[in-house]
Amino acid sequence: MSQSALARTVGVTPKTVERWVADASRAPHPGTREDVSAALGVGADMLWPRAVRDVIKTGPEREIVDAYPYRNACPTSVWSRLIDGAEREITFAGYTNYFLWQEQSRLSDRLRAKASAGCKVRFLIGDPASDVTRRREEIEGVPLTVGTRIRITLDALRRMGAVEGLEARFSDDHIALSVFSFDDEMLVTPHLSSLLGHESPMLHLRRLGTTGCSTGSRGT
Repeated sequence: MSQSALARTVGVTPKTVERWVADASRAPHPGTREDVSAALGVGADMLWPRAVRDVIKTGPEREIVDAYPYRNACPTSVWSRLIDGAEREITFAGYTNYFLWQEQSRLSDRLRAKASAGCKVRFLIGDPASDVTRRREEIEGVPLTVGTRIRITLDALRRMGAVEGLEARFSDDHIALSVFSFDDEMLVTPHLSSLLGHESPMLHLRRLGTTGCSTGSRGT
């Protein structure tokens, strides 16, 4: 069955079906899942195992949406959905945040629009001239240094100009942990040994209560 035929059968747009195929973390409502399952003759637990696991989980682990062996394994579509879907607050607490400008098209325009709509946008960035940054550069030993990556982010922010609702500040406290939050969802990366940021594992968390995994990460 083609994507357009499936869309007609279950009463959704072809674009919706395309999103299901492109982003495994995106699942339709339970009723629609059953319709798709019937149309394809495949169990919903096979089509959307994560959605089924979310229903079954009862403890704090229910807040774990997904786990990636390294940050680059997370589809850029997930980042795009989280950025574009946030309404209250977006926080980029990566030490350099450099990769965002490389992987997200028109990021500056999108963040400016978010801030204009009342969404708080915050950047927490390492100081390119600090001793912590210099030590990290010695550990990584790569041509594109930590300080250079930070300065690329600073330049991108400078080019955005003064934007009400967007703020950025320096901090060395998060050198070992990157936290990217979007309303009630988060992407968290603990930095291991000499691994670069994109080589470190990452968790996708969704806040469902006040005592789960995401609450602890927000307190870092």
